[in-house]
Amino acid sequence: MAHKFEIYKDKAGEYRVRFSYNSEVMFSTQGYASKSSAVNAIESIKKNGPAAPTEDNSAA
Repeated sequence: MAHKFEIYKDKAGEYRVRFSYNSEVMFSTQGYASKSSAVNAIESIKKNGPAAPTEDNSAA
């Protein structure tokens, strides 16, 4: 599969999620105290992400 979510523990012991496409990390989340919170973050992104608007703030 070309894209995936990955749950991992950072150096501080918090759970984080990163999303990769073709082995390139596209984004990662904040740290979560529990693994279930990280799983909930993934589910929220899957559910709400497709409908999220794009905001272009690149204009000078």
